[in-house]
Amino acid sequence: MRRTRTLPLMPTTPADLRLSPAGPEQFGAVLAPYACDPMATRGRLHDEAESGYRSCYQRDRDRIIHSSAFRRLKHKTQVFVYHEGDYYRTRLTHSLEVAQIARTVARALGLNEDLAEALALAHDFGHTPFGHAGEDALDAAMAPFGGFDHNAQTLRILTKLEERYPTFDGLNLTWETLEGVVKHNGPLTGHHADSDRAIPAAIQEYVADHDLELDTYAGAEAQVAAISDDIAYNSHDIDDGLRAGLFDLGDLADIPLVGPAFRTVMDAHRDLDRPRLVHAGISQMIGTMVSDVLSETRRRLAEADVGSPEQVRALDHPVVAFSPEIQESDRAVKSYLYENMYRHHRVNRMTSKARRVVSQMFELLFREPELLPTEWRARAEAKDEAGRARMIADYIAGMTDRYALELHRKLFDPEVL
Repeated sequence: MRRTRTLPLMPTTPADLRLSPAGPEQFGAVLAPYACDPMATRGRLHDEAESGYRSCYQRDRDRIIHSSAFRRLKHKTQVFVYHEGDYYRTRLTHSLEVAQIARTVARALGLNEDLAEALALAHDFGHTPFGHAGEDALDAAMAPFGGFDHNAQTLRILTKLEERYPTFDGLNLTWETLEGVVKHNGPLTGHHADSDRAIPAAIQEYVADHDLELDTYAGAEAQVAAISDDIAYNSHDIDDGLRAGLFDLGDLADIPLVGPAFRTVMDAHRDLDRPRLVHAGISQMIGTMVSDVLSETRRRLAEADVGSPEQVRALDHPVVAFSPEIQESDRAVKSYLYENMYRHHRVNRMTSKARRVVSQMFELLFREPELLPTEWRARAEAKDEAGRARMIADYIAGMTDRYALELHRKLFDPEVL
């Protein structure tokens, strides 16, 4: 039988609420023993009095939603640049879909929904305009200065670049949220790390003051957010690709996971019109992947006899995962999308333009920082060459697609002032 824990209800009078930080247990939530408990958080880098009516993870989630970086996701590319159509996913709608799936999975597993949601909402903060094309261009431009990594940029935004509070930079999120942001794809150091790539400077600098234990896996909530990201973009990229006419339903018949999902719907509803068929098929796809994650994760938790968040972190493998069968299907879906969507000539044309936009802006602004807005120019002129490059990377990475295109025209088109 799964061990669970509940805490007594918190005081509910106004005076008591000011004195006592609340956890989700106040509202009757039940946490599994391997869940991150807000009452046992490792805290924040900068000491603050906690809220009397929100858990620390709720507060993290709320700070993320109210941040400038969250609003900018509205006009950042997922696959299609914003002006190509109103119905395609953006980084914002993608993040909301990830959060919905993460909450569902977290609740079913007895994990902390608020922490999983916070991580899902913040995981794409560090992405540049124009998606991976923009990141590749900025990474190339920053190669002499340590490169550019969107996960490290997310941490930089959350701990430095958001300027909202009077006594500290960043959002001052909890250790568990920042750990999840940095390690949601696995350990960054040690023999469990997936790559020998150097740790980005932004991460190295932060962990010197607030150790995020880069050699271990993140908590289960971060793992849930990561796999929810996979589920969301596989399913909605199929949806967007169909909507854009990059492929058709008949082309998907032999694709694992996708083909069976649509066949299940068509067998149950013979005369369904195409829009409903697409929606139902995508829903079937998501349901299959979520059910598989729940089943496989429960198996792994039982096999490892996990009884605490610390035991989750100490394992030599993630506990939240697809089964081997669905892992293979997931790879097949990604391979199909790579060849038929991400490398489609229509997408390639835009990504080629995007690389030039980012590269040209970086080169010009680095060479002529007097072209920067006043507040950015003052910062740039106070730094050495490497510091100026990083600051310009911050400036460009924070742009929406729309702003980047408009600024590029102002910088390079003689007829635009």
